[in-house]
Amino acid sequence: MNDDLKQHSDYLMALPTQEQIAWQDMELGMFCHFGINTFCDQEWGEGKDAPSLFNPDRLDAKQWVRSAKEAGFRYFILTAKHHDGFCLWPTATTDYSVASSPWKEGQGDVVKECADACREEGIGFGIYVSPWDRHEPCYADPQQYDDFYCRQLEELLTGYGPLVEIWFDGAGSEGREYDWPRIMDLVKRYQPGAMVFNMGAPTIRWVGNEDGVAPYPCWNTADSSRGSMFSEESLKWLPETPGWVPAECDVPIRRDRWFWHPDEEHLLLSVDQLMEIYYRSVGHGATLLLNVAPDHRGLLPEADVKRLLAFGKEIERRFGHALAECSGSGEVVELTLPRTCVIDHVVVMEDIAFGERVSQYVLEAFIDGAWLELTRGSAIGHKKIDAFAPVSPDKVRLRVLKSAASPKIKSMAAYRCGE
Repeated sequence: MNDDLKQHSDYLMALPTQEQIAWQDMELGMFCHFGINTFCDQEWGEGKDAPSLFNPDRLDAKQWVRSAKEAGFRYFILTAKHHDGFCLWPTATTDYSVASSPWKEGQGDVVKECADACREEGIGFGIYVSPWDRHEPCYADPQQYDDFYCRQLEELLTGYGPLVEIWFDGAGSEGREYDWPRIMDLVKRYQPGAMVFNMGAPTIRWVGNEDGVAPYPCWNTADSSRGSMFSEESLKWLPETPGWVPAECDVPIRRDRWFWHPDEEHLLLSVDQLMEIYYRSVGHGATLLLNVAPDHRGLLPEADVKRLLAFGKEIERRFGHALAECSGSGEVVELTLPRTCVIDHVVVMEDIAFGERVSQYVLEAFIDGAWLELTRGSAIGHKKIDAFAPVSPDKVRLRVLKSAASPKIKSMAAYRCGE
């Protein structure tokens, strides 16, 4: 076993659950940061902004979710409560919520509207619930706040249908110990199929940056992970944390901006930049969570939607139709191509139901009666996208050089992605 595998030796025995496999197959999720900050031109509120400021007079959660669906995204996560403590549902735990706002005369529920829109569009719905609460006075008393937070979480877990993911942000909570066994018991009781992000006993982990990119190799297990970008401390995950903990890569579509701010369309990432992120997240076996923030009207800005849809169309243009595809097992998997076929990408997926077995491989093209190396790598996992200069081979093959057990290749597909 090589040194890289020794460092990640626990992955040899780790297998994903069916829920984890389904989550990894979704590949693309849309994050939606929306709340009191949207109306205050800020990223992190202190919990002192008046609920009367929250009044999105044209809020349309269907527009948010439809845009995600049209772009090819398969799940949607809403910031039900950010660090400022303002709740986007009419919670019974505090008056710092939409119930105290002028929006819909205090009768509105953003979480419900998003949950309903996701069900209608057929994509997964998840919630972000910040443990850190800068508004709640009882936050200073850990035991009292644990009771408070668990009541909030129970409302969300029981009131909004099946959840695909529960996002626990570690920012602001460095050094604070919440009652994670109790929190996880609630999740297991009410939403056992939901992925848990990065805290407690997580089933998925943070990739470690807000650039949307995974390192390579990015194994599906981790010995430690940071709680936020603001701490180098390792998280104290509960003992029941599974061995398989795949990575999610979060990034905002506007550079360094999670919430909407006026006159910042120039910060939108280009389609080329988004594709580079795609190659280094989904193409490294991770899942991409792209944030697109509604504005003060309660609508996704037109420029952001246009860029989101252009990104989705470019993914579809490049990878929507394979020129040839096969599956196989063993150390060599060979793919015959159509005649006079030019390719510049090969996408390989392991059947991760059997774990992550491949640790070193080479891709080769059969040209003029000889096998020529295209590229080589280590991890494949859920998906590995390999790009190379255009070639016109008769066949391509994957040759596994090192593996933990007999490789199981779910798919090997060839593409021509250049113009």
